[in-house]
Amino acid sequence: MKSFDELKEVVRRLRAEDGCPWDREQTHASLKPACIEEAAEVICGINVYEETGNAENLKEELGDLLLQVVMQAQIAEEEGIFTLDDVITGISEKMIRRHPHVFGTQKVSGSREVLDNWEEIKKKEKEGKADVSAFLPEAFDEAQRLIDAAKKRKKM
Repeated sequence: MKSFDELKEVVRRLRAEDGCPWDREQTHASLKPACIEEAAEVICGINVYEETGNAENLKEELGDLLLQVVMQAQIAEEEGIFTLDDVITGISEKMIRRHPHVFGTQKVSGSREVLDNWEEIKKKEKEGKADVSAFLPEAFDEAQRLIDAAKKRKKM
């Protein structure tokens, strides 16, 4: 069984000087299409699983999406901006903060209250930080263009 650390090492080796030329050429921007395609393929895998009960495709596609995360983090580490451990720490801390009913003493009566609390906590987290939400509509538009391009490639 391969561990997460082994996956990190595989990606590091692919991007090493004596690794794969294609992988070494990749950047955050060049991997945008692959991120979109892999996310769509995860959705397809979920649909296949729900329709057939066969989870093999979903398992494979989740691995491909995970590879995108690890590759992006490896590139970021090479650039000196953050590491995969920083990504993991950040999401772990966020999940703990946003689930005080699990990791703290707060009581909730149901899912609606969980979602309301989540939004309130998120709002507090964003206070004093740069508002990046203005970039979101453009990102959705770009994602749609990447999806359209992927559909074209798949038809060829």
